[in-house]
Formats: sequence, C-alpha cells, structure tokens
Amino acid sequence: MKALILEGVRQLRLGDWPEPVCGATDVLLRPIAAGICAGDMQHYLGRNPYTKYPLIGGHEVCGTVVETGTAVTRVVRGDLVVIEPVVGCGHCYSCRHGKPNCCVNFCLIGLHRPGGFAELCVAPAANVHRVPAGLDPLTASFAEPLTIGIQACRRGEVAADDTCLILGAGPIGLAILEVARARGARVIVSDLNAARLAFARELGAETISADARLAANVASRTNGDGADVVIEAAGTAATIEAAVDLVAPGGRVVIVGLAKEKVALDGFVFTRKEVNILGSRNSVGAFPEALALLASGSIRYPRVATQIPMWEGASTFAQLDANPAALHKAVLMLA
Repeated sequence: MKALILEGVRQLRLGDWPEPVCGATDVLLRPIAAGICAGDMQHYLGRNPYTKYPLIGGHEVCGTVVETGTAVTRVVRGDLVVIEPVVGCGHCYSCRHGKPNCCVNFCLIGLHRPGGFAELCVAPAANVHRVPAGLDPLTASFAEPLTIGIQACRRGEVAADDTCLILGAGPIGLAILEVARARGARVIVSDLNAARLAFARELGAETISADARLAANVASRTNGDGADVVIEAAGTAATIEAAVDLVAPGGRVVIVGLAKEKVALDGFVFTRKEVNILGSRNSVGAFPEALALLASGSIRYPRVATQIPMWEGASTFAQLDANPAALHKAVLMLA
C-alpha cells in the first residue's frame, strides 16, 4: 500500500509499505482525514525522545471501516470512525489503575504502530469510536487533539469561575482554549505569533503577547493574583518555568507540552505558593466527550484547518519545518 514513510530526520517520502493485517479483535480502516500535529513534527525533526525510524505517522485519524476482526461487534464495515491512538498493555500499574495513557509499555498508533498517513490503518476495536451522524471526516479528525484539551482541563479542574491562562496558541493550545471556553472559564492565551493570537481571539479568548511584559500584563488582568489555572502548551523549559510564576498562589499548573530540556524551578515556590504542578499526557476516556462537543457545533477550532492531499504530505512537512506558523493546522486528506 502507499504510505508516507518517515525514514529519519527530515527524510519523509511516499513509498510502499506492507498492508496491515486485521486480527480477531482489530478494525481495518481507510483513512480519509489525518491531521499533522506537533508530535508528528517532532518525529520529523528528530526532537522526540520516543521516535524510532522508520515509521508511518498520523494519530489524528478519521476513516471508514473496511474490515473487522471475527470478535468485533462494536463497529461494522462502512462505519465512519476515529482512532483513539494510545494502546495500553492492560497489565502495568498505570493500566490497572485506569491510566493507560501512562502505560509503562506505552504504545501509540502513529509511532510504535503504523498510523494514518497511509492507504490503510489497523487499530484495536476498543480504540475506535463511531462518528456521530452528520459529522464530516475533516471535523471528526479533530477529536483526538480535542481530547488533549479535555484531559488538560480535567487535570487542571478548569471551572466556570476560573481564569485559565494558556501558554501557546498552536493547535493544542487552541484545542485547550475551546474546552476551557466550553466549561465557562475566562480564557487568556499567550503566544509570540500575531496570527495565532488573532485566531485565538476569534475563538473567544483574550490574548497577551509572550514578550518581556508577559508577567506584568497577566498581573494587570488578574488584579495582581495570577491565573487560577495555567496550562503550558508550548513545550519549552522557559514556558514551564514561566507557568509557575504566572499562576496564582494555591493555583494549578498543567504541563502539556513535551520539553526535552531540564527545567529549573525555585524550590521555595512549592511552599510559598502551595502550587499544584500536574502533567497531562494524551487522554483517558475523553473521546465520547470530544465527539459530542464537535457534533454540537460549539467547537469552532476545525475552521483553522488547511486541507492537503495526502500524497503531498512530504512537502507540507518541509513547509512547516521552514515556517512553523505557515499553517495553523494541516490535515492530510485521502480522496
């Protein structure tokens, strides 16, 4: 089958890959829409510590079921579905305690298993979710990034009376924005990119430039308290360190971005501010909520998408490498 094969750092090509085999408890699907996310770019750029080449990326996938295993009853051929890409082992401490997203044998479709940048993709039946009637494949492909926003807001216990500051207005930052807004929170988004901030405003957020006056501007908008919840979605040591400074005493910091650098925090801040610092990884049980939000029409985030033919994906990755802000969100489409 045809696939976009990532053979090494910045070595993405269209080539042939063995067709996946549908096991007894699996679902074989034909991808229709597959989003490019920050994680895919990290694999492309060699910045993710979990990357092993060669691989077929793509974990934000919506497609049509073409075959089901003999033990599968939850979906049938022809169903439009999305993939929940995290596959837990079911046996480790995290899996036994309901957190397969933290599985010690962590497996991600689109990294450890071939993903959706291909003509066919296979997933365990437990990891596919039927798309609600009337929801198109492009919009449905946003379910996976939206679950990241749901998980982050759950971890931060974002509520209607909160001021939620999001550091980073990339695709994941925008997904978090949408979920926080749906929960009724006051949302402030910070970034250096003016175009991203403009779109965040369209989605209903207040915005602040992530410049040297960021701390002062956050203080001025929060009566000097800081934000109730700060969600870091940029993935740098500097933004993680800033998050702790920008949160109100007794508030919550949620780290979503994947930063490889060491983070330096003043040990005194833990007791002085009694701050809760929480990690957020992928999601657990969030797909039904994500699909319901998308079907309701309340999520405007998919408007950011630029549709690109699947087999032109290599040039799109190169474009985003040269200019990360060239596209708000690229979605590869297989006709």
